[in-house]
Amino acid sequence: MSSKHTFLHPDRLFPVDTRTRSISRGLYERIKDAPILSPHGHTDPRWFADNEPFADPASLFVVPDHYIFRMLYSQGVALEELGIPRSNGGPVETDPRAIWRVFASHWHLFRGTPTRLWLDHAFSTLFDVNETLSTESADRIYDQIAERLALPAYRPRALFERFGIEVIATTESALDLLDSHRKIRESGWQGRVITTYRPDAVVDPEFEGFRDHLKQFGAVTGTDTGNWRGYLEAHRKRRAFFKTYGATATDHGHPTARTANLPAIEAEALYLRLSTEPACAEDAELFRAQMLTEMAKMSLEDGLVMQIHPGSSRNHNRLLFERFGRDKGADIPTRTDYVSALKPMLDLLGNEPNLTIILFTLDETSYARELAPLAGHYPCLRLGPAWWFHDSYEGMVRFREMTTETAGFYNTVGFNDDTRAFCSIPARHDVARRVDCAYLAHLVATHRLREDEADELAQLLAYGLAKSAYRL
Repeated sequence: MSSKHTFLHPDRLFPVDTRTRSISRGLYERIKDAPILSPHGHTDPRWFADNEPFADPASLFVVPDHYIFRMLYSQGVALEELGIPRSNGGPVETDPRAIWRVFASHWHLFRGTPTRLWLDHAFSTLFDVNETLSTESADRIYDQIAERLALPAYRPRALFERFGIEVIATTESALDLLDSHRKIRESGWQGRVITTYRPDAVVDPEFEGFRDHLKQFGAVTGTDTGNWRGYLEAHRKRRAFFKTYGATATDHGHPTARTANLPAIEAEALYLRLSTEPACAEDAELFRAQMLTEMAKMSLEDGLVMQIHPGSSRNHNRLLFERFGRDKGADIPTRTDYVSALKPMLDLLGNEPNLTIILFTLDETSYARELAPLAGHYPCLRLGPAWWFHDSYEGMVRFREMTTETAGFYNTVGFNDDTRAFCSIPARHDVARRVDCAYLAHLVATHRLREDEADELAQLLAYGLAKSAYRL
């Protein structure tokens, strides 16, 4: 690593004691350049379809990244100052340099956070920034990054290749026509960008516009979504369509992990009621629960891996939701039950070895108590270790410490970055690889693992487990 990357100590995140640090360093050196698999991402497929230059440093780093702007908002910075578009088209800051200056003046807020790790990595390795961002340095660093972004080597496809990405999955609504994925395919570019089926808009009766979405769903699929059978057939058709654009997985962001297995006549009555009338909270929750089971049944049929990440009170800040819409950094973790919530689905499908359901969580208290024992028993379950708030050093360490003894390594799926910020992908994977190597080194140093076994596991955690679990 170049010595000019002053923010990036070569032994960052490794153990303090000399012996374990040495083992960590050796493991890491052998896997640090493994290809990147990003099977749970939220990057914009238009980047790769159009391959246009990123416009400026603010639109690359600040405006799309809720990790950044939610921290600034928590300290009193209005989202309008950061150029976040308002739902009603109202005025917001449009000068990217002004947005960048606001960001720079609050750089100290990110001390000790994973965001700081990712930004230091991107600034240093991509843009050769060797001074601390501040009010005084803001314009210099802005100009340095902007100059690079104008070069062909910094266009999305070139960065995709530079980062060593083997495959990246974007995430699209069930109603998306996948035009960007079609454009990528027709371009002849060989980068592998695949889609993921995210049906929340047509399975959550509390999703804004739900009944209108059902009509669109029927129109897109040519099915009659006015009845239960037609509605399920619409899902099968869309899942098949998404598979033609590379999808290997579905993604479900429900408020809870509750599942249900209703008799067909009851499921149909529930659907007919919800598709024609405003939903009460209990009906909405029961329908989401039933649909997790229906989606699992379809995954057993068509082979798509199922991802469930419950336990988020989404858009918790009502004022921000009304002004700016969804996904503005106000999704707050809630306590989550898995053992009883998943039981109806597991009673039906839990023993199917050809079904893969990956469980994520924001509730760390469930790691050792519920998730590790479940994944350590049911053939269909795997654990997704790092998602969202847990794309972090401390979160990753806690995950390994709380799950490995019960679930082992092979019931997890490696590292899954949940990024919307393209340039943070290599940094996130680097953090995960360092954390895993440090954990493995600790097992070697305490004589619970041979070093050759640690080598094999380091490769699997960086690459092999995700490739296998996501059928890539």
